[in-house]
Amino acid sequence: MNPHAKLISTLSLIMGSSITISSNHWILAWTGLEINTLAIIPLISKSHHPRAIEATIKYFLTQSTASALILFSSLTNAWSTGQWDITQLNHPTSCLLLTMAIGIKLGLVPFHFWFPEVLQGSPMTTALLLSTLMKLPPITLLLMSAQSLNPTLLTTLAILSALIGGWMGLNQTQTRKILAFSSISHLGWMIIIITYNPQLTLLTFSLYTIMTTTLFLSLTQTKVLKLSTMLISWTKTPMLNTTVMLALLSLAGLPPLTGFMPKWFIIKELIKQEMTPSATIISLLSLLSLFFYLRLAYHSTITLPPNSTNHMKLWRTNKSLNTPTAILSSLSTSLLPMSPLMITMF
Repeated sequence: MNPHAKLISTLSLIMGSSITISSNHWILAWTGLEINTLAIIPLISKSHHPRAIEATIKYFLTQSTASALILFSSLTNAWSTGQWDITQLNHPTSCLLLTMAIGIKLGLVPFHFWFPEVLQGSPMTTALLLSTLMKLPPITLLLMSAQSLNPTLLTTLAILSALIGGWMGLNQTQTRKILAFSSISHLGWMIIIITYNPQLTLLTFSLYTIMTTTLFLSLTQTKVLKLSTMLISWTKTPMLNTTVMLALLSLAGLPPLTGFMPKWFIIKELIKQEMTPSATIISLLSLLSLFFYLRLAYHSTITLPPNSTNHMKLWRTNKSLNTPTAILSSLSTSLLPMSPLMITMF
C-alpha cells in the first residue's frame, strides 16, 4: 500500500474517532463515524484478494446502514423534542433506532453476522483496528445516551451476545474468526452494565483492548492464522507462545490474571442492582468462551513436546525484541493486584 495513502487513512481514523468522541451534536458524531468508515476501507482491501474485497463490501454496506439509522434516529428525536444534543435522546422510537444502529456498528447479536467475515478477510493489523479502535466511537455514543435507552433491551442483547459469541466460536479453526466471536462475547459483558455503571464499561473496554492487542501482535509476529499453524509455532518462538497462552487465559477471565477483574466487578455491580439472575446467566455463558480459549492455549503450548511432532519444524531465529508486545503482555496478565484501587474508583 502506498505510504501516503496509509498515512492519510491513519490520520483520518484518528480524526474521525476524535470528532465522534468529543462531540455533543448528532451531526458531528455522524460525520466522525462516516470519516472512520471511509478511512478503514482502503486498509481492509489493500491486499486486493477476493476475500478482502468481499469483506470490504460487507463492511461498507453494514456501516452505511448503521450510519443511516443513526442519522434517522437523531432527526426523529430533533423533530419531536427540538434537541440535537446526544445526551437528550428522549423519543422512544429514536432510542430503539439508536440501539439497533449501535448494535450493527459494534456487531452485537443479532446484528453480528458481518463481523467474523470482515475480520477473516482483513489483514491482522486491520483486524486489530476493527476489534479495538473502531469500537470506541460507537461505545462512546452508547455511554453518552445510556440513561435514555431501554435497560431490558440492552440486557437481552448482552446475554444473546454472550451466548452466540461463545457458541459459534466453539467450532472455529481460524484465529481471526475465534477472536471475532470473542469480541462479540466481551461486548455482551460491556453492554449489560452500561446503564448502571458506564465507567465500568469503559474499564472493561480498556482492559479488553490491552488483552486483544497483545494477542493480535503476538499472532502477527508468529504468523499464526489457524490452529494447525499454531501447533508448530512453538518451534519458532517458545517464550512468545507461553505469553500467548497467558493472554488467552486472561481474556477468558481466569484468576489471578487481569481479565478476571472486569468480570468480577460486573458481577458484583449486577448483584448490587438486584440482577442476580442476569449475572448468573452471563457467568454460565462465559464457560462457552472459556472452552475455545482453553483450546487455543492447549494448541499453542501444551500439545506437542519437542520430540513427538510429525510436522515440519520452523526455523528458530534470533529476532529483535518487540517492546510494545512485552509491555502489553505484562499489563494483560498482571493488573489484578490493582483491583483495590479500581474498586475505590467505582
